[in-house]
Parts: sequence; structure tokens; C-alpha cells
Amino acid sequence: MVGPSPAVAQLRSAVRPGLTRSARPVLVACSGGVDSLALAAAVAFEAPRAGVPAGAVTVDHGLQAGSAERAEATADLLRKLGLAPVDVLTVAVGTDGGPEAAARTARLSVLEAAAGEARIALGHTLDDQAETVLLGLGRGSGPRSIAGMVEERGVWWRPLLGVRRATTRLACADQGLPVWDDPWNADPAYTRVRLRAEALPLLEEILGGGVAPALARTAAQLREDLDALDGLAAAEHARLVAPDGLDARGTADLPAALRRRVLRAWLRDSGVPDVQAVHLHAVDALLVGWHGQGRVDLPGGAGVVRASGRLVLRPGGSGANPRHHEEHRP
Repeated sequence: MVGPSPAVAQLRSAVRPGLTRSARPVLVACSGGVDSLALAAAVAFEAPRAGVPAGAVTVDHGLQAGSAERAEATADLLRKLGLAPVDVLTVAVGTDGGPEAAARTARLSVLEAAAGEARIALGHTLDDQAETVLLGLGRGSGPRSIAGMVEERGVWWRPLLGVRRATTRLACADQGLPVWDDPWNADPAYTRVRLRAEALPLLEEILGGGVAPALARTAAQLREDLDALDGLAAAEHARLVAPDGLDARGTADLPAALRRRVLRAWLRDSGVPDVQAVHLHAVDALLVGWHGQGRVDLPGGAGVVRASGRLVLRPGGSGANPRHHEEHRP
């Protein structure tokens, strides 16, 4: 008896561990493109063997002519693969961040709402991971961005992060699956497309190959370090935070990587929305650059002051200048 092709076998091997370690239902998010379709076929084959209910969803963004018909055709194909239930979700795409970012935001929001008790399986591959790392490096958006995507977090499951895009395409061809190639994925107006079509091939040529796997390995190694730092910061956060605020001197004595994590967690837990680097550095200056300065204003109208040896979150309004309450440290 002839088994599956090597590409199909690799896809099935990639999804099998995630299906066998959890009985939680799975919904495959499938656009009809090569990566998500290869993922859907692998899950459809492996999920019944693992005893895991598996369905699928496809999202109609309404941004291209014939998108509704294409979404229905994708849903019919997913049903033929044996996935059930299969639903078509429609979204209204806004404009914030440009069309690509707005479509992604709308898609993730509707998928998360549809998840219920299920995990949402996404078809991101090793190549997507490499592109994400390069984007993070180029934008200087911090180590978490450079650490890339994780296989499983919350409702999201990405079992193909170790699989190359060429393998997913070959797996679809080997199974006779009709792939839809989104024209947006070849439009050089989008930064990620240029990374894929121009930057990564050039790096491969200059460095002699292996760039995408190397970037993915770097992301995995950095993620391990970040997870360790997050664990240490959580312990310090528990030690330094009290109902009347954050211990300023104890927090100031921490290494910068831990101190800023503690600050971010304290602000987040206090209900401050959308803390950006500029806000974090301003609050950090109350610890390590203290010279009696007053309130630091934050998103949402709140502010932080240093008073009686603690950082204290004050509600909206200018608040009192706490200088006469605080020791002066150069």
C-alpha cells in the first residue's frame, strides 16, 4: 500500500502532536490559499484519528470582486475534506493602519469571537515566521516582535511554524487541492510582499542560503530568554506591588529588563490602556532619573506620581504635585 507523499506526511506530522495532546475542538481558519488549505487537509486527516472534533471557518473580507462566491467555494471544499461544521464569516474592514492591517484586525476579531471552546488553527509557516522577525528588526519594535509567533497561545494554534511554504504548496499539489492565490500576496505595495519577494531572496544569495530557518531559530531562542525574563519579572512584581502602589526603590534596583517588565505589568493591571515605549520610559524616569519631577500623564487620562517611596497611579486630572512627600534622590 502506497503511503502519502513526503510533503503530505510532513504536514500530517506537524499537526499530529497538537491534536493528540489536547481533546479541545479545532477550527481551521482557511482562506483557500496554499498554507491554510494544506493545514486544513492535514487536520481533516489526523483529527478523527486523535478523536478531536475539527471544523473550519473562512472569512469573506468583501474587499475583492467575487469574494463571497470564492468564500463559499472554499467552504464547500473544506466540507468535502471532511471538516464539520464549516462556516463563512463576513467582516466589515476598517481603515486603521492601512488595508492589510485593517483586514487582519477584522479577521482575527471575528475568528476569536467564533472560537467558543475551540482552538483556531492558523496556517503560518516557517517563512511567515522569518518575515515577521525581519519586520520586527526593521521597525525596532522590541524583542517580543523579533521573537515572532508562538505555536499556541490562547485560542490560536500555529502548528506549521516549522514547515516551509514550498512544502505546503507541494502537499496541495500532491493531493490535487485547488489553491487560490490571493493577488494581494504578490502586490509589492505591501511591505511583507517585498520582504518575501526581494529581501529574503537577496539575503539567501548573499549569505549562502538557510536564512529563513536561521531567523526562525533566532526567534525560538529569543522567545526562551524572554519567557525566562517574564517569569522573573512576575515574581518581582508580586514582591514589589502593594495596594498603595509600587515600591519605587526596590523596583529601581532591578536590572532594566526586569524593571520595565514590572512597570508594564503594574500599569496594565491598574487598567492603563495601550502603554507605549514613550510612556514606559517616562514612568521609568521616576525610578532611575528621579529629581523631584511631577506627574507623568498616561493614555486614558490617568497619571503616575512618586510619593512616599512609591509610584502611585492617580485618576484623570492634573493631580497634586507630590514633591513635598518624596525623598530626593539624584
